[in-house]
Amino acid sequence: MAKKSFAELIKSPGMPVLVDFYADWCGPCKTMNPVVEQLAKDFSGKLKVIKINVDKNQAAAQQYRVQGVPTFMLFKNGQVVWKQAGAVPGHQLSQIIQQHTT
Repeated sequence: MAKKSFAELIKSPGMPVLVDFYADWCGPCKTMNPVVEQLAKDFSGKLKVIKINVDKNQAAAQQYRVQGVPTFMLFKNGQVVWKQAGAVPGHQLSQIIQQHTT
């Protein structure tokens, strides 16, 4: 099976896509990992979650002007509807996702 490009991954019809741009060396990224995993479970079937390692996928990071990690982006129909750099409280991420899944 062919590996999907980033552009293909974010164009999930009818389902928002949360992208977590992270790096292995990033402390706040490690702190956010369990939060992101829990959100993926909480919104299963309503949200696609993608983790992008910026060191291994620099093209996507540059294309979306990711200047710090973690950076979270929410895509709907392939378009960015929300973006924030830095650690985000889980309840805040959940509220933002809820706004775009209902």
